[in-house]
Amino acid sequence: MRQRRLKNEINVVPYIDVMLVLLVIFMVATPMMTTGSVELPSAGTAPQKPDKYLKVQVDKDGALVLFDLDGKERPLADMRALRDQLTARQEARETAVLVAGDGEAPYKEVIRVLDEVKKAGFSRVALETAVK
Repeated sequence: MRQRRLKNEINVVPYIDVMLVLLVIFMVATPMMTTGSVELPSAGTAPQKPDKYLKVQVDKDGALVLFDLDGKERPLADMRALRDQLTARQEARETAVLVAGDGEAPYKEVIRVLDEVKKAGFSRVALETAVK
């Protein structure tokens, strides 16, 4: 009986075919993918703070503090307390409100504060920034 000799070769042609098909698919699909580009708004800087303003401070742990027109500090328990304090100040609707968010504060909390201030009827709302 004749002995069969084993071949130790790998047929790579099917692998090359698969790779070429995948290459063509990616070449066709890549231009169709759109990347999510965001156009950020430009911000103007105020030369100075207004004369009279309320200030809402958002600490890095999300704690809220309201500063009156006199600068008197009033810690707030939550958003509902902020809403109550802002609606109680009907006479101050035309004054500016500065929202000072700590650099480590959650972005979501700062946006919620801005939303509450707008809902309370204040039209002049700004973000306080540090001057370098």
